[in-house]
Amino acid sequence: MSDNKWNEPENMADTSGSEQKDSGAKEETQPQSKLEAAVKNAQEGQASKKEWKLIEKLLNGLFVEQRRARRWGIFFKLLTFGYLFALLGVLLVGQDLSSETKPQEHTAIIEIKGAISADEDANADSIVWALREAFKEEKAKAVILRINSPGGSPVQAGYIYDEIKRLRANNPHKPLYAVISDIGASGAYYIAAAADEIYADKASLVGSIGVVAGGFGFVDLMQKVGVERRLYTAGEHKAFLDPFSPSDVSEKEFWQSVLNTTHRQFIDQVKKGRGDRLKDESKLFSGLVWTGEQALELGLIDGLGSSSYVAREVINVEKLVDYSPKQEPWQKIIDQLGVSFAKTMATQLGFNTTISPLR
Repeated sequence: MSDNKWNEPENMADTSGSEQKDSGAKEETQPQSKLEAAVKNAQEGQASKKEWKLIEKLLNGLFVEQRRARRWGIFFKLLTFGYLFALLGVLLVGQDLSSETKPQEHTAIIEIKGAISADEDANADSIVWALREAFKEEKAKAVILRINSPGGSPVQAGYIYDEIKRLRANNPHKPLYAVISDIGASGAYYIAAAADEIYADKASLVGSIGVVAGGFGFVDLMQKVGVERRLYTAGEHKAFLDPFSPSDVSEKEFWQSVLNTTHRQFIDQVKKGRGDRLKDESKLFSGLVWTGEQALELGLIDGLGSSSYVAREVINVEKLVDYSPKQEPWQKIIDQLGVSFAKTMATQLGFNTTISPLR
């Protein structure tokens, strides 16, 4: 006996559902078939008024869609051009704002921040350009190098040192002062030594007159994990800094001689810049750092004070004008859009470094 207590066929619901679907499909296709018939009759010259109205309605709908698409196209084009003009305006306004109006008399100030390297903001080309601009400006009565750097490349520092000495020789009436804020060590102090006078805060870190180059050795680790190093060179010592090759005594001695030579050059330039102001202290060139207060006693600096203090009390021209090299507006926009992300990641992961540079 059937479980259906109403004695209805089991597939009745399905049948009615399929009928509804068929009728729906017919209703959907009916307008399309009418339109096709109207178009066919119109082509044959036998279309009725209703069919012509249907065709007219279709054409009006197409025209409306075309106008709508055209309007949206114009809108997006205007939006694109507006964005480009706004971007151009930002660039032009940024350039106008970057060229600060120089007051009648002022003290030029140039920032040296971060690591001193050809690939960083504190690179010799940028700093030298700023120095030349400051010395060229007649309204600038003196120049202050405001330093906050742990050091970096001795080559970049040497370029800046030499340019300071050249500019001072050509402009004896325009003094240059170095002011150390948080830290002025190693290559940063190398640069500061070229100044007429050096100032710092009592808690600033000053000195580190030395040279360092470091790396790692992975030879034992490679042997443990079973990795074989395959290195092909032309030249007996071409790969002497390779961290995956065993250390050689003669190569180690040679590299130490390079460090000693660079250190001697550093010491000579500091002595040339500071003269007899340096105290006779055996640890002065050992690579140690001192506070500003200790550095004053050792003759590494000439006084305690900030950039404002030097401009006001030493130079007697309190107004400061920044001559620091500034990033172009378009570069700022590109960086904000994230183009520099890959470079930053590569730097942090160490993919764009070879051997440890001298610093």
